[in-house]
Amino acid sequence: MNLRQRLLLAFSLTVIVAVGAVGYIVSLRTREAFAQADQERTSGLVAQFHREFDRRGAEVKTRLERMAASDEVSRIAFDLGRGGDSSNYLSEAATLAQQYGLDFLELLGPDGTIISSAQWQARFGYKEAIPESSSAAFLKKEELSDGNAVGLFAVKTLRAGETTLYLVGGERLDREFLQSLATPAGTQLLLYRVGESGFQPQDLTGLDATVVAPEKYRPLLMLAMHDRKEVSAIVAPTTDRKDSLYMTAIPLSDRAGQVVSVLMIGSPRRGLIELQDHIRAVALTVGGLGILLAVAVSLWITGRVTRPIVELADASRKVAAGELNVTVSPHGASGEVAELAEAFNRMTSQLLENRERLVQSERVAAWRELARRLAHELKNPLFPLQLTVENMVKAREVMPEEFDEIFRESATTLMAEIQNLKGIIQRFSDFSKMPQPQLQAVKVNEIVERVATLHAPALTNREHPVKMEMQLDSTVPVIAADPELLHRALSNLVLNALDAMPQGGTITMRTLAREDTVRIEVADTGTGLTKEECERLFTPYYTTKQHGTGLGLAIVQSVITDHGGTIGVESTPGQGATFIMELPRRTAASGTTA
Repeated sequence: MNLRQRLLLAFSLTVIVAVGAVGYIVSLRTREAFAQADQERTSGLVAQFHREFDRRGAEVKTRLERMAASDEVSRIAFDLGRGGDSSNYLSEAATLAQQYGLDFLELLGPDGTIISSAQWQARFGYKEAIPESSSAAFLKKEELSDGNAVGLFAVKTLRAGETTLYLVGGERLDREFLQSLATPAGTQLLLYRVGESGFQPQDLTGLDATVVAPEKYRPLLMLAMHDRKEVSAIVAPTTDRKDSLYMTAIPLSDRAGQVVSVLMIGSPRRGLIELQDHIRAVALTVGGLGILLAVAVSLWITGRVTRPIVELADASRKVAAGELNVTVSPHGASGEVAELAEAFNRMTSQLLENRERLVQSERVAAWRELARRLAHELKNPLFPLQLTVENMVKAREVMPEEFDEIFRESATTLMAEIQNLKGIIQRFSDFSKMPQPQLQAVKVNEIVERVATLHAPALTNREHPVKMEMQLDSTVPVIAADPELLHRALSNLVLNALDAMPQGGTITMRTLAREDTVRIEVADTGTGLTKEECERLFTPYYTTKQHGTGLGLAIVQSVITDHGGTIGVESTPGQGATFIMELPRRTAASGTTA
């Protein structure tokens, strides 16, 4: 990911996070404000319900008191007190209820026997629990011929001599009661009459004639009746989420503590949802504009800042590849970017100068090292040459009669040392003009076997024999290589292994086919190498032997490098060394990977 893309991503994420956070906070505050308004509205309706409840209860109580003071009720009480027949008053409760505007009315005797019932005349003679007199109205579930009803009841006790008569009257708690409440627009007000056989949709009453999708309210109703406390939840009567309501269910209990009805107050969520949708739309619009602005800003910044930085990066890669004559133009950039470009140009200029000086220094150092090595190598044979010539001159002067014999011996010594000088000069000459590989199809395993066969006599004809082990991978493919140079490199490694095992041991030659390369290993069980020796082992003229030019492993590395491969060594002092060569799997015809 380049700088332009990172800037665009950073700006876009900043805009998205900022707009999202603001939108979330505004939406949260709005939801809290609506929730508080809903709670206040619900509390107001509940308080209004209780006020209306108390008002109507007091009104029922007043009507019963007026009824108890009327001549009709006084006459009934006086007659019953003298032992009159109660069946004469079977329909009297219905007349009184209609006269005093009550939905329910029952006349009970001193033992709770129903003398007259306005709501169900057939209950004449049944007994009910003697009601307790109370100054406040109460809720009560009333059995009717066609079901149950919930009413707001009051009790009035009337005494006539030794006889007590109870007047139990009340009004229905129904739609008319709900409509008497001042309900805000859009607020849903429902009243559920608790039955005996679970939830019944027809028992749910609202301000309108019908309640839409009454089953949607069932879970909240069941929870309120079960917990017997106020509960709230979101109810969606339709598939349109804007029609959802924040519904609060308030259980209403009778004097025995049994829930006989549930008042449900629903606040509309349409305004909240529409406002949230508007906030979301505004946030998306602002976010989109912010992203467009981020794109524009990132393009401007990349034009002013990143283009020179990209050019600096490209120039740095060229410098890393060895191309030092690279300069960077600031392109109108200012400030730190321009200073960076100027510093880069100064750096490349200094690198060029330093490279020239380094090349000159390396050349001088190379010639000095070569002269030192050559002087060291030539010094050893020149000293016996000098002694031999001096002996010949001295013999000529002192012992002329023995000169011929001394001359023949000295000539032999001179020829041997001259051959030694030729060998030294030839080794330096070979290293200086290493031939380029002549690639052809080569079977690696065959070359390894040929090297092992060549050195087999030398392994056994030693004071301490060396064992040769072969671990060749049969899947090694044919590769492009110079067989003679590869043979020469492997032979050099075998000879090094022999020198490292004066007390005998084992040389292991193994091959392995890898994904992109062919691996050749030459391992010995000799004295091993230290870490410092491993690091310097392939340096020209470096040797760990008492007699050697230090060019053998340098030649091996040159051969492997010219083949496009690599060579390394793994060793631990006292545990032998393993030389590892990796050659690319190429074909001789195309130069492509095999």
